[in-house]
Amino acid sequence: METENKKILLVEDDPNFGIVLKDYLSMNEYNVTHAKNGMEGFEKFKKDNFDLCILDVMMPYKDGFTLAKEIREKNENIPIIFLTAKSMKEDVLKGYKVGADDYLNKPFDSEVLLMKIKAIMQRKTVDSLADSKQFEFEIGNFHLNSKLRFLTYQDDEPIKLSPKENELLRLLALHENDLMPRELALTKIWRDDNYFTSRSMDVYIAKLRKYLKKDETVEILNIHGEGFRLVVHGKDNEKA
Repeated sequence: METENKKILLVEDDPNFGIVLKDYLSMNEYNVTHAKNGMEGFEKFKKDNFDLCILDVMMPYKDGFTLAKEIREKNENIPIIFLTAKSMKEDVLKGYKVGADDYLNKPFDSEVLLMKIKAIMQRKTVDSLADSKQFEFEIGNFHLNSKLRFLTYQDDEPIKLSPKENELLRLLALHENDLMPRELALTKIWRDDNYFTSRSMDVYIAKLRKYLKKDETVEILNIHGEGFRLVVHGKDNEKA
């Protein structure tokens, strides 16, 4: 995932720690705006579009929880990570109640923060892709019209897909040649991620493989423990 040009709002009242953290994130190609308290943080948030917010909990003028509530009123989807010197269970619960995506207790390993940021941003990107309005796809020699639920191979009669077959193939097509996370399909299509829905999805994957086997350039790969990958091989490439 590209980190360059991803904009982070860092609200941290400790000037030394704030500068160090801003420099570290900037070194990792994030575009960081640093605010020194909650009031300044909200003013900066209103003036720009950010991809993620990192908020210290204990700050003068306006604490991180209050700031998070105000941010959520403006943008309910922006990821928020809280930083705190306290490890009180009540604070952690309060943070999640106001919409935190994650939580880190000071002192923390800066690499752990980096990994959390990448994971959260990747998840948001995947979610927005799944919510895209695209409904027509060329998959090798197949044409998928997900609005009509028709899968057509060249000049053959179209196959009418079931609603779940259709949604699953559409998600795979949106991620063509890339990983479609298993949990994404389960939560978007089955609205649940458990053993039984997971086995159900495997049955639907098997059905889609049967439909797609007419085209040798197309296959659905199982990425163990992670999800599936719809691969369309180039005409000059041989299947592995």
